[in-house]
Amino acid sequence: MKLMIASDIHGSAYYCERLMKRFHEEKPDKLLLLGDILYHGPRNDLPKGYAPKKVVEMLNSIKDCTLSVRGNCEAEVDQVVLEFPIMADYTILNVNGITITATHGHTYNQKKPLPFCNEILLCGHTHVPACEIFEKFTYLNPGSVSMPKNDTKHSYMILEDRTFVWKDLMTSKKYAECTVK
Repeated sequence: MKLMIASDIHGSAYYCERLMKRFHEEKPDKLLLLGDILYHGPRNDLPKGYAPKKVVEMLNSIKDCTLSVRGNCEAEVDQVVLEFPIMADYTILNVNGITITATHGHTYNQKKPLPFCNEILLCGHTHVPACEIFEKFTYLNPGSVSMPKNDTKHSYMILEDRTFVWKDLMTSKKYAECTVK
């Protein structure tokens, strides 16, 4: 299975359009969104191309292959307009023999993991790509689609076989990878 992983769109139709372009180029089996889909949050400026209604239209067009977890900026009203579940605090997936615990990162994260997380912990929230190996799990973060921080790229990840690859959203060029044994 090929999995595309993205986080922190924050209502930017501009960057969501680029994500959709990469989605159609990459042809993953599933898209996993790690939260903060429509709203930008009270601490952030509006992202470029802020248009949540357009983001809703784009994501609903691929609802049958989209999985998501709730970010700290999600509200119940967001679930009314999005046609795929977004309100779970976490999900557990088995992809290519890898057990993935996916959550946004504001409640559970590398410093406070879920107690049963023992292979891969996928989080968004920080807007910074990461790969950190801990005793019980490997923490991975795809970075942010719309508002990257710490001079990082607008990015997403692809999981194929047992390798996670970070890609630049604007160019689709690989800039990092992590293979799980």
